[in-house]
Amino acid sequence: MSALRWGRGAAGLGRALWPAGHPGLLAEEGALGGVWGRRRSSSASPCEQDRGKDWGHNELLEVLEARVRQLQADCVSEVTVKRVDVARLPEAGGFQPPRKAQLGAEGAAPGLSGRWAEKLDKEKWTMQKRRQRLEVKLQERAQKLARKQQLRVEPRLLNGQLAACLQRWEQGSPCSPWEEQLAWLLQEGPQGLSGEVQQAPADSGARAQLESQQQRLLAFFECCLLTGHLPLAHHVLVIQHSKSRPPRLLTLAMYNTVMLGWARKGSFRELVYVLFMVKDAGLAPDLLSYAAALQCLGRLDRDASTIQRCLQQMAQDGLPLHGLFGLPLCEEDQVVLLRAVCKAQPGFRPPPQPRPPPQVSSSPLLRDIYEKDLPVSYPRLHLPQKELERLFQEQLRVEMATTVTVESVEKAPRLTPEVLRARKTLKGLRARWEAALCRALQESKASEAQAAREGRPTLLPYLCLLGERECAQLLLQTLQALPPQGESLLSLAQQLGLRAFNRHVVQRRLLSNQVRDLEKRYSQYLHLLASDGQVAEPCLPRQHWEALGAPEAPHEQPWPLPVLVQLGKQLAELLVRAVHMPSSLAAPQGPPKLIPVLYHVYSFRSFRQIGILKPHPAFTQLLAAAAERTLTFEAAEVPMLCPPLPWTSPHSGAFLLSPTKLMRSVEGTTQHQRLLERCPPAELHGALDALTQLGNCAWRVNGRVLDLVLELFTAKGCPRLGLRRELARCLKAAREMHSLRADALYRLSLAQHLRRRVFWLPHNMDFRGRTYPCPPHFNHLGSDLARALLEFAQGRPLGPHGLDWLKIHLVNLTGLKKRESLRARLAFADEVLEDVLDSADRPMTGRKWWMEADEPWQALACCMEIAQAVRAPDPAAHISHFPVHQDGSCNGLQHYAALGRDSVGAASVNLMPSDLPQDVYSGVAAQVEVFRQQDAKQGVRVAQVLEGFIGRKVVKQTVMTVVYGVTRYGGRLQIEKRLRELSDFPQEFVWEASHYLVRQVFHSLQEMFSGTRAIQRWLTESARLIAHTGSAVEWVTPLGIPIIQPYHHESKILINGGIQSLTFSSSGDTSQKPNTLKQKNGFPPNFIHSLDSSHMMLTALHCYRKGLTFVSVHDCFWTHAADVAVMNQVCREQFVRLHSQPILHDLSRFLVKRFCSGPRSPKPSKNVWVSRLLDTLLSVPKTGAFNLEQVKGSTYFFS
Repeated sequence: MSALRWGRGAAGLGRALWPAGHPGLLAEEGALGGVWGRRRSSSASPCEQDRGKDWGHNELLEVLEARVRQLQADCVSEVTVKRVDVARLPEAGGFQPPRKAQLGAEGAAPGLSGRWAEKLDKEKWTMQKRRQRLEVKLQERAQKLARKQQLRVEPRLLNGQLAACLQRWEQGSPCSPWEEQLAWLLQEGPQGLSGEVQQAPADSGARAQLESQQQRLLAFFECCLLTGHLPLAHHVLVIQHSKSRPPRLLTLAMYNTVMLGWARKGSFRELVYVLFMVKDAGLAPDLLSYAAALQCLGRLDRDASTIQRCLQQMAQDGLPLHGLFGLPLCEEDQVVLLRAVCKAQPGFRPPPQPRPPPQVSSSPLLRDIYEKDLPVSYPRLHLPQKELERLFQEQLRVEMATTVTVESVEKAPRLTPEVLRARKTLKGLRARWEAALCRALQESKASEAQAAREGRPTLLPYLCLLGERECAQLLLQTLQALPPQGESLLSLAQQLGLRAFNRHVVQRRLLSNQVRDLEKRYSQYLHLLASDGQVAEPCLPRQHWEALGAPEAPHEQPWPLPVLVQLGKQLAELLVRAVHMPSSLAAPQGPPKLIPVLYHVYSFRSFRQIGILKPHPAFTQLLAAAAERTLTFEAAEVPMLCPPLPWTSPHSGAFLLSPTKLMRSVEGTTQHQRLLERCPPAELHGALDALTQLGNCAWRVNGRVLDLVLELFTAKGCPRLGLRRELARCLKAAREMHSLRADALYRLSLAQHLRRRVFWLPHNMDFRGRTYPCPPHFNHLGSDLARALLEFAQGRPLGPHGLDWLKIHLVNLTGLKKRESLRARLAFADEVLEDVLDSADRPMTGRKWWMEADEPWQALACCMEIAQAVRAPDPAAHISHFPVHQDGSCNGLQHYAALGRDSVGAASVNLMPSDLPQDVYSGVAAQVEVFRQQDAKQGVRVAQVLEGFIGRKVVKQTVMTVVYGVTRYGGRLQIEKRLRELSDFPQEFVWEASHYLVRQVFHSLQEMFSGTRAIQRWLTESARLIAHTGSAVEWVTPLGIPIIQPYHHESKILINGGIQSLTFSSSGDTSQKPNTLKQKNGFPPNFIHSLDSSHMMLTALHCYRKGLTFVSVHDCFWTHAADVAVMNQVCREQFVRLHSQPILHDLSRFLVKRFCSGPRSPKPSKNVWVSRLLDTLLSVPKTGAFNLEQVKGSTYFFS
C-alpha cells in the first residue's frame, strides 16, 4: 500500500486519532496532511456508531501494518516505528482526543512506544482468538457432518443392563469372544423390557398409520438386502431403534431381515448387534432369528459348542429343529444352515418334506368333482406336445422382455420427406433423453443415499433394483403413451410404481433357478394337456401340477401403496426435469433454447383440482408427424401364447413370470390376500380349478370379421357399430373420445398381432368370486365388437342339432324374438335365411340386415358361420369354432326367487317350465302401467302425461339393477336417461316423470317379488348392525371362498415434496372403521354375485368333467353349438344343487359365530349392537313353497 493511500485511508477515519511522532515527518511522508481538529459531537445512532467502530478498527489495523511495511521497505534508518495506540473510544457520543505522542530519540530502544502499539497488539490478539474459535467451530461442524455421513453400526440400547453388557464386552472383546455374547443373549438376556411400548394404539386411524409405516420399513429393509445396501439398512435400523417414543415401529420381521443379511455375509459382530436390539425391544427370537445365527456360524466355520448352545436354547424356547428347514430360505442358505447343524449333531438329517395328504374341500357341492370313482372325460388341447413346448418358450421370451411391441392398425402414412424428418428427429431426441434420464437417475440415487444416512427409509434401494437404462426406457414408453390431454400425476405415479415392481419380480425370478425349474416342470405338465400326451390317470390340471414336484418358491411381497406412489412420483418428476426438446420445434422463429416436453398443470375434474402431466403440443405434433406404427404393452396386458400355469395357491398361477393376484383388488388393499392365505388350501380348490379351466380355453381371431372392422376403422369409422374416429370439441368429450378410440385401437392392433395364432386368456376373480380374464384390452368380456373378434381355437363338428342352435343364437343376438319360443325363433331364422346369407357374402354392399341387430358384429359373425355350415356338403360334419351363448333370465332375481322359494317371482324369471319365455321387464312395465292408469283416473297430471310411454325399455335397467342394490336415486337417473331418449316425450316433464316412475317400479317389484324384498331387507339390516359393531361384513361362498367387503372409511395418505404433494385415499384396510352406508348397501348385491359366481364355477367344473369347452361372461355361458344341450342340462342341475343347500341358514350360523360369539366388549354400546345383531341374524326370512326341481324342466331358465 502506498503512503498516499495510507494517508487517505487514515483521513477517512473521521478524526478518530491524533498524530503520533513529529508532525513534520508525517507531513513530509504525506500521511495525515495536517493536525486534526477538536472532538465533535456525534448524532449517529448506536447501531451506526457500532458499525463505525468495527470498520474503524479493521481499517486502522490495515493502515498501520501497511505503514510498517512501507517504512521497512524504504530503509529509513533514522526513523523507527514506535508502538502506537488507538485512542480510547468514549462510551457515548464523539471521540476522546488522544494524549500527545512524542517522537523517541534515535538511540532509543527499537520500535515506537505508546498506546497505539499496545492497542494494535491487543486487536491482533483478539482477531487471532476469533479466528481460532471459528476454526474450532468449522472443525466441529465437519466432524459432525462426517459422523452423519458415517453409517452407524453399534446400537444405542434403551435397557441399561443390556447397554452395560455390550459396553463391557466391546471393551474386553479379546477375553470375551462374540460367540459368548451370542450364547448369553440367547440364554440369559432379559426379555419383555418393552412390552408396554409394543402395545398397538387403540385408535383405528393411528393403528392404520402405524401399520402403513411398518409395511414401508419392512419393504425398505428387504429391498436393501436385494440391492447390496445392507450397511444402510443396519444404519436405519439402529437409528429407528434408538427412538424410544411409542409405539415402536420395528417388528421382529425387520430385525430378522437385517440379521439374515449379515448372516449371508458372515458378519457375526453385526448380527450380534441386531440380536442385542431384539432383546432390547422385548422381543423373543423366532425360528428365523435362530436360522440367521446358525447360518452365520456355519459360514464362519465356528466350533460346535456355540452351535450346540444355540440349538439347546432353541429347544428350550419350544422351537423344533426340523422347523428350520421349512423356512422360506434359498437353497444356498439351507445348505449352510444344514452344515452348521450337522457340525453340532453329526448324525442329523433334515426330515423329508412330507407331501401333505390329499385334502378335499368340505363343500358338499364339490364332492362329485373330486370323486375318483366316477367316470370323467377331461378335454385335451388340439395341439401336440412339441408345439406347446415351442409356444411356452415363446411366451417365456415375451415375459422375460417384460413388454410386447405390436404394430398399430393405423393407416400407414406415405413416407414423405416430412415423415422421415420427423422420425429422424424423434430418434435423435430419444437417444439424448435416455442419456439425460440416466444422469438424472444417478443424481437422484445420490440424493436419496444422502437422505437415508439420516436414518429415514428412502427410495434408494427401490431405484437401484432396476438398471438405469431399463428405468429410462420405462419412462420413455410412458411418455410415448401419454394422451394429448395429459394424465393425472397420481394415476401416472401409481402405474409407474407398479410397472417397476413387476419388472423387479421378473428379474428376481430370472436371477434365481426358478426359470430352469419351471421349464422342466411345465414340459411334464403338458403331458396332461397335449393332444398326444400320456398320463397315468386322468386328473385336474392343478392336481397334476402339484404331483410334479416341490411347492413353489416364496412369492414376492407387494410393495406398500405409499411406496409405489412415491417411487412412481419420483420417476415421473425425473421425466419432467430431464426431458427437453429444442424450442425450434414449437416456435421456429424464436431464439434457440431447450424447453420441457412435459408440463405440470392443474385441472378441475369432478369438482376436484388435480395435478396433470401434459405433453407439449409441439411434441404431440411431432409424434403425429412421425406417424410411428408401433404400440408397447406390458407382457401381462397381452393374451398368453401358451396355456397358463394352473392356479395352485392365492399367489401362484396364470402368467409364467409376471406376478398376478388370485383376487383382484384396489392396489394397496391387503385384507383379501390375508384372508385367502389364512384359508385352508383345500377350501380354495373349487375356485382354483374353475379359474384354471377357464384359462385353459384356447382362442383364435375371427379373421373375416377383423378384415371388415379394419377396413372401417382405417376409413372414417362407424359410431353406430362401435367404431369412432370423429373429433370432439369440448375437453370432456375429447377425453372420452380419446379413450374410446384408444380402446378400439388397442383391441384391433392386438387382434391383428394375434391373427393366425392360438392364444389363451388367464383368469382371476374379484372379491365376490366373479371371474375375469387378466389381459384387459382383448378378451371376451368386452363389447359386441370384442366378442365378435373371438372364436374357439378348437373346433367341434356341429352334429345333428348344432346348426339349429346357431340359428337360435343369431335370433337372440338380433333381439327381435325375445318373447317367442325356441321353435318360433328357429322358424324366423329360416325365414330370413336369404338376408343372413346376403349379410355373410356382402356385409357392406348388400341389404345390411345384420346392422339392425342389437349386437350387430356378433350377428355378422354368426351369419358367416351359418353360411359356411349350410353350404357344407354335410352341415352336421362342419367343424365349427363359433361360441354359442346361453344367457340367464334376470339372473339376480332368479337367485333371490330360489333363495326365498318364491313361486310368483320364480314364474316371472323362468324358474318354472312354460311354453313361452317370461319377460320380467315386460311384467314390471305392465304392473307399472296398471298403477299409472289408476293415478290418471284420479287426476294425477304426470300419470296422464306418461300415457303410452311406459314400455319395457324404460324400466328394464332399473329392474335389472334393483337386485344389485340400486337406490331410488340411481333408479331415477336411469329412467330419466331412457325418457330423454324418447323424442316425442315432453322434456319439461322428464324430472317429475322419472320420480313418479321409480316409485312405481319399486312398488311393482314389491308386489311381484315379496320374498325377494324380505331377503334383501334382512341382508341390509344384518350388514348395518355388523358395521355398527366395528367390523366389515364377511361370509364364505357355498364353494368355500372367503369374502370380506372392502368398504371402510377413507384414510388420507400424503406424499410430500416435488412438483406437487399428492394426497390419495385408502379405504380397503381392516384397521379402519367400516363405512356403514356402503357395507349395508353393498351386502345384498355382493352376496348375490357370490352365488352367481358359485353357480358358474360349478357349471364350469362339471362341463370340464364331461369334456366340454366352456367359458362365461358372468351369467352368460358359452360353448360349442354341438354341446349347448349338455351345457344347459349341467347348468340347471348345478343351480338346483346350489340352492338345495340351506344357504341363508348357513350364512346366519357363520355370521353369528363370527360376530356374536366373542367375549363381551368393555364398551356397553357395542354390546347393545351385538345383541340386536344376534336377534336379527336368528330371524332368517321364511321361505315359500316353490319346488326347485322344476328348474330342470324350464327351457327358458338359460336360453
